[in-house]
Amino acid sequence: MLCINDLASHSDRQSNADQSHYRTPTMAEVPFTKLDPDAHLLLDQPLLRLPHELLRKNLKSAQRQIEISHKAITTAFQTPAAQKRPADALAALDATLAKAQSLKRKLEALNAEERSLHRQQKARIEHLEALHGIPSLADVQYENWAHTRLDRLLVDYLLRQGYVESARQLAVEKGIEDLVDVAVFEECGRIERSLRRGEVREALAWCGENKQALKKIGSQLELELRLQQFIELVRGGEMGKLMEAVAHARKYLVGGLDAEFGLRAGGLLAQPVETVIEPYRTMYSRTRYPHLAHLFLQTHHDLFALPAQPLLHTALAAGLSALKTPTCHSAHAVAVANLSGTPVCPICSTELNDLARNVPYAHQTKSYMEDDPVVLPNGRVFGRERLRVLNEKVGTGRGMVRDPTEVGGVVWEEGVVRKVFIS
Repeated sequence: MLCINDLASHSDRQSNADQSHYRTPTMAEVPFTKLDPDAHLLLDQPLLRLPHELLRKNLKSAQRQIEISHKAITTAFQTPAAQKRPADALAALDATLAKAQSLKRKLEALNAEERSLHRQQKARIEHLEALHGIPSLADVQYENWAHTRLDRLLVDYLLRQGYVESARQLAVEKGIEDLVDVAVFEECGRIERSLRRGEVREALAWCGENKQALKKIGSQLELELRLQQFIELVRGGEMGKLMEAVAHARKYLVGGLDAEFGLRAGGLLAQPVETVIEPYRTMYSRTRYPHLAHLFLQTHHDLFALPAQPLLHTALAAGLSALKTPTCHSAHAVAVANLSGTPVCPICSTELNDLARNVPYAHQTKSYMEDDPVVLPNGRVFGRERLRVLNEKVGTGRGMVRDPTEVGGVVWEEGVVRKVFIS
């Protein structure tokens, strides 16, 4: 939060300070304020993808519930009524009615979830569509839209860091509940934490709910979870547990399995827990649970078309890269702020300097020169008026001049300053 606020405030102060010594943009440069909606929406693809994937999952769940209930009801009525006693027929009819009522309740819940997802889709489409009605980056509507997107990115970041309640309160305060996915990340975080605690039951239940979708993307998550169950059965070393492990392997670890994976799993039966032989040492290690948690997160995000890292990181890196120049990490930039009191650019600020160190430099197609440029004996170029103001601020004597970016630098007479001519 501190970095984002400082980025905005430093940018505003820098733009205001630069207006005094940069030339006025020409008419040819005015189009740079034109808004390109498609470029802005590159980061917002998951905003519409996730509800679409959830709607598809909802539809598949409804179809599966109907098929299961239809099969059970059909089976119940296959036996001829003549072969049933009246009491048995009545009991079968009551059971069938109970199954139908249970199906109705499940479908009502799925229908309510579907309406909620449709409401989210509508709100998100309207939010993105509003960007196409904004004519310019300088329009106040764009500022409001950008603040809403920043709120969304912050909620997304908080959810990914596990601060679900803070994210929920922020979404409610900003009125963007339909633009964020609190419930999805809450479920994801709960399953991830259970895996880190060494529990695989919730993750396996999630795999069962998304079995067809996971099969379509070729996920190995369920197989790895079943392998972990096998490892825990073998870990005990008791004969009963070993026999149970063999039955477990025959049920879950055989079909569609490559030979190498099967041999690795079978080799555990001959290796004790304290073995130093790889890969069995790693398989017995408790570090497999963090690995499974990471694999679950990766699979979850792939399944629902979510980016692997928070969108806030992507947006912040793009913004820092647009501002970064080769001089941003030099000591001279900090010296200017300390000696002259001029604003520090966001990249040179204490809050963002380290964060921006590994992002690429900005690709600038135009360069700008201050009015009446002059060069000092050390090769540095300044605008004449700006150089005079800076020297007054650092206390240089009358008729003398020095480089304001150097602490305790050499002082020259004004006569050594030469005018710069650009061909």
